[in-house]
Amino acid sequence: MNKSKKKMLLLVVLLAAVLALRFSPAGDALTFENLKQHRDLLSAFVESNYGFAVALFIAVYILAVAFSVPGAVVLTLAGGFLFGAVAATLYVNLGATLGATFAFLSARYLLGERLQEKYQEQLNKFNQEITKNGAHYLLTLRLIPVFPFFLINFLSGLTKVPLKTFVWTTSLGIIPGTAVFAFAGRQLGTISSLSGILTTNVVLALVVLALFAIVPAIFNRIKAARKQRGL
Repeated sequence: MNKSKKKMLLLVVLLAAVLALRFSPAGDALTFENLKQHRDLLSAFVESNYGFAVALFIAVYILAVAFSVPGAVVLTLAGGFLFGAVAATLYVNLGATLGATFAFLSARYLLGERLQEKYQEQLNKFNQEITKNGAHYLLTLRLIPVFPFFLINFLSGLTKVPLKTFVWTTSLGIIPGTAVFAFAGRQLGTISSLSGILTTNVVLALVVLALFAIVPAIFNRIKAARKQRGL
């Protein structure tokens, strides 16, 4: 079997795994209602098996992110409730970053390399822009939790953004949003719905953080445009 056919087979297997997980009972289990209903049982399990519970939580988070299973927000709330806001932020960061890296590398290996080779000339300018400002763009997308997490992972894999840039922008960029949901998890008994967590003030704060990340890239573009016009 040649390399191209092997990649195609792996792509089919990966897509099948993603679809199987998304439409399996696992996806239905990760709901806000289930979390509230079983919080006492989960809390008792963590108290008796803390080390195992942490490892299991991180492993589930990796799988959820890697295979785009809905419910990451609920998992973060659960982490905050079970482990505390600070510890949960750390555990979620590790699980989400590893899961995102898996998705990123899968997209790059299965599709990104071929796409870059086939459209090398057309993508040349785009790749140059990613090389200069890719970190700012990715950090901005991570800081604003309204952009689909799985989509950023997949599309980033199709670009030439370096792996280390993807990893550090993901790890750093998700900290504010993760901390918000992890802290909210500590107040699980008083939260009636997920919509009550992302208040206007919280969203504005995240947008301001994202603007700080993207400003250098905007400044560089303006500077380059002025230079081209001889200003």
